[in-house]
Amino acid sequence: MNEFSFQLYSARNTQSLDEVFALLHQAGYQQVEGYGGLYGQLDELKSLLEKHQLTMPTGHFDLAMLENNIQQALYIAKTLNMHTIICPYILPEQRPDSAQGWFELGQRLEAIRERAINAGFEFGWHNHNFEFEPLADGSLPMTWILEGGPNIKWEMDVSWVVKGGQDPAKWLSKYRERICAVHLKDIAPEGECQDEDGWADFTHGTLPWRDWWPVVRSTPANAFVMEHDNPNDLSRFANRALTGAKALLKGATA
Repeated sequence: MNEFSFQLYSARNTQSLDEVFALLHQAGYQQVEGYGGLYGQLDELKSLLEKHQLTMPTGHFDLAMLENNIQQALYIAKTLNMHTIICPYILPEQRPDSAQGWFELGQRLEAIRERAINAGFEFGWHNHNFEFEPLADGSLPMTWILEGGPNIKWEMDVSWVVKGGQDPAKWLSKYRERICAVHLKDIAPEGECQDEDGWADFTHGTLPWRDWWPVVRSTPANAFVMEHDNPNDLSRFANRALTGAKALLKGATA
């Protein structure tokens, strides 16, 4: 399986992208996932990917670019040979406070997907925890996003679903056919890894990944992306995460 990827946001505090790519290649990664801050030096990014035998099938793009300058996003995605464009986040001041508002966001995302599809790309939304904070009527924003955008795909960040107080296995099962990618990370035990914002290396935290792995693998997802929001040792994280993922995969196929 070569679908294990690495979200480069995890390495945002490392100065040299060349060194990051060398580390990832040595660890055994073949894929990475991009984000907005990397696309400014597009030729250099493409060259470094080729140098280190890495591909970038998925990438994160800001909602403002996708709505106001989608041609630039499509150009970046084509240049880097992506197959899926993902919108990852909206700022707190941009977040609706009603079911109708979140439904309308879903509609906006659906319009972006139509343009992405017409250009040859898939399009999806990436969640954090705020999509699972109940609205005044008790409903959840994530439900309304997916209702308003009935054809958009979903890159599920499993740990953020947990942080939002929900059971990711239930959401993975309910929206199975819409899952295009999955972010793999972990949560440290209470009080630990505080210098890493409470996150842990994938399979080295508290989440029951062995229990969840079958439902994760039952989705159509074709990118399984390692992420750690604030690792204090990039090499440790990159290597432990991939080793843990391969062990899960081996256990599932044994």
